[in-house]
Amino acid sequence: MAEAVAAAPEDDEEVAGPRLSQLLESSRRLLSEVENTQESTNSRFIQEKVKQGLESLEKASRMMAQLDLFSSNEDLEEIASSDLKYLLVPALRGAFTLKLVNLSQRLEQVQSARAYFVDFLKQCKNYQIAKFDLPVNHDGTSMKKSLEGPTGSQQILVAMASHRQAKIERYKQKKELENKLAALESAVENGRADEEQVREYYLLHLQKWVTISLEEIESIDQEIAILKTRDISKQASTSQIPPQIIPPFRPFVLTRDATQAKVFGSGYPSLASMTVTDWYEQRQKWDTFKNSTGSSMGSMGKLWAARRMRFPFQILNSELQSEGRTRRGSGNKVRRG
Repeated sequence: MAEAVAAAPEDDEEVAGPRLSQLLESSRRLLSEVENTQESTNSRFIQEKVKQGLESLEKASRMMAQLDLFSSNEDLEEIASSDLKYLLVPALRGAFTLKLVNLSQRLEQVQSARAYFVDFLKQCKNYQIAKFDLPVNHDGTSMKKSLEGPTGSQQILVAMASHRQAKIERYKQKKELENKLAALESAVENGRADEEQVREYYLLHLQKWVTISLEEIESIDQEIAILKTRDISKQASTSQIPPQIIPPFRPFVLTRDATQAKVFGSGYPSLASMTVTDWYEQRQKWDTFKNSTGSSMGSMGKLWAARRMRFPFQILNSELQSEGRTRRGSGNKVRRG
């Protein structure tokens, strides 16, 4: 009876094992397809693959938490060779998160990706898989404090030189790891590798992703600084500025000196005392007042006003002829037949 109870968890682990391994392999395959494709990252087809990979890795993370595969109290030698590959799950989640395309939530996405990469690096640092220094916070407070003082410029130059040298070393290490992985990949994939080769293969994979994670975190920190600057500029541009009251324009005349202005005045027969709109408003008020006082035209005047509105050009010609004048362009019509 005790043997049957003890065998039940083993059967459950055997059932859960292939599911977990399938989720990891499918996500790795999707990431390889996304990175090696010729299509644009923001295309719908690629974004669907990115979302599928994130869903698979999220399920794998929940299963790993339920199985309690890793613990901070154990050493690297205590982890089974077949379980080493599951340490890659946080790094793969960070890589997929960076592939998401959503401009309105880009800052949250890169911050989440950075958290995944840092989680992966902490696990690798805990198990001493590779020698590296954990990155500082993306705000760079510790670096700023170390660069304060009179020798800050020299420290900046030294830090830039060391940073460049570290990038060169990481690049050489990455190429060396890729060559070793290529030599072991065929044997591990075909099942012809022994236990030591399988363990070495997965450890090389972890070391490669340590280098990738450090590079991605550097790029993410730069992008976070740019995104925060953009958000600050947007907030400044969208802030409501109270409207300024512009005083009305007053006409003026330029003179050589104040004496000339006093003697000759403005230099014009008259300056504008009101705008066209003011004149129309004053005229409208005058017409209203005129009508309200009861002044009215006679019947003949009303008839003549109506005829003038109906036949303006004919009335104008008759008025001009009555005054002995002709319209411009009429010319001399004498003896024209």
